[in-house]
Amino acid sequence: MTQQQGYSVAFLIIFILLLAELGIVVSPFLPTILWAIILAQLAYPIYTKVLRRLQGRETLAAIVLTLGVMLLAVAPAVAVIIMGVQESLEAYKEISTWVEVGGLRQAGESLSKLPGIGRFIQPLMGRVIVSNGTVELSILEGSKWLSTYLMTQAGDLAKNAILLTANFFILLFTLFFLFRDGRRLYARLYEAVPLETTHKSSIFHHLSRTTTAVVRGTLLAALAQGILVGLTFALLGLPFPAFLGAVSVLLALLPVGGTALVWGPMAIWLLATGSILKGGILIVLGATLIGLMDNVLYYWITGSSARLPVLCLFFVSVGGMAYFGFIGLFLGPMLLAGVIAAFEIYEEDFPKDESDLLVKTNSQGRPTKADIHVQG
Repeated sequence: MTQQQGYSVAFLIIFILLLAELGIVVSPFLPTILWAIILAQLAYPIYTKVLRRLQGRETLAAIVLTLGVMLLAVAPAVAVIIMGVQESLEAYKEISTWVEVGGLRQAGESLSKLPGIGRFIQPLMGRVIVSNGTVELSILEGSKWLSTYLMTQAGDLAKNAILLTANFFILLFTLFFLFRDGRRLYARLYEAVPLETTHKSSIFHHLSRTTTAVVRGTLLAALAQGILVGLTFALLGLPFPAFLGAVSVLLALLPVGGTALVWGPMAIWLLATGSILKGGILIVLGATLIGLMDNVLYYWITGSSARLPVLCLFFVSVGGMAYFGFIGLFLGPMLLAGVIAAFEIYEEDFPKDESDLLVKTNSQGRPTKADIHVQG
C-alpha cells in the first residue's frame, strides 16, 4: 500500500466514525427529521410556485409554506378533538337512557339467543344482572367517567403534551430549512454520490416517485375507508356517522387495528342491544368491504404509481413497519425502490457474457466507459 492509499484509507475510516457519531447525536430526532424530509419532498412543487409568486424571496416563501403545513396539520386534529368531546357527551346521554329503560337486561336476552355462544352467555348474564341494579349503576357511572375522562384528556392534550408539541415544532423548524435550503442541499448530495449522472438520476427518481406513491396510496386508502365507515353507519341508522367516519380516516393510518377499532365495538353494541341483523351486516361489511379496502387500494395505488411489484411491496411495507415503526411504511418501499434501481444499473453496466457487449468508439476511435451497454 502506498502512502497516498494509506491516507485515503485513514480518511475513510475517520469519515465513517464521524458519520456514526453524528448519527448517534441526532438519533433521538431521526424520526422527526425523516418525516420533515418526506413532507418537504411532497410539498416542494408548491414551494417553487410560492417562490415565483414572491419574486424569489426564499425565506419568506419557506415561512409561508411552513405555516401552511402547520395549519393543515393542526386544524383537523383540533376539529376531531372538539367533535370527540361533543359526541362523548351525547354518547353518555344515550347510554344512560338505554340502561334506565332496561337495555342491559334486553342485551343479555339477545346475546343468549346467539347460536353457538348463547348457551354460555345466558348463565353468565343470569349471575351478573341482579335485581338491585348494581350493574346498571356501574355502567352509568362508567359511561359518565368515560365522557369526563375524554374531556379531561382533550384538555390535557392541549396543555401538557410537551413532548408531542416539541417534536412538532422541531419538525416545522426542520421543514423551514429544508424548504429554504433544500435545493442547495440536494445539489451537494447529488454531486457527492460517486456514480454516473444517468445512474444517480435513476436512483433519485425511483426514490422520489416511491415516496409520492406511498403517501398518495396511504391517504387515499384511509380516506376511502373513512367514507365507507361513515356511509355504512348512516345507512344502518347508527349514531355519529360523520364523526366516526372522520375518526376512521385517522385510525386507518395505524398499522394495527385500523377502522376495526370503530366498527368492531359498534357491532358488539348492536348485537348486545338486540339489533342482530344490523350487527351482522356491520361485521360482514367491516371484515370484507371496509377491511379489504385498505389492502386493495393501498397496494394497487402505490404499486402502480411507483411501478413496484405488489408482492414485494407488501413484504417491505409490513416488514418496514415492524422494524422501524410507522415511518417504515415509507422506508420499506424506498429501500425496495433503491434495490430495483441498483438492479437496473447492474443489468445495464454488467453484461452476462461477451456476446452482450457493444463497444462504440468516440471521435478519436477509442472506446469509452459510457459506450458499453447491454443490448436488450
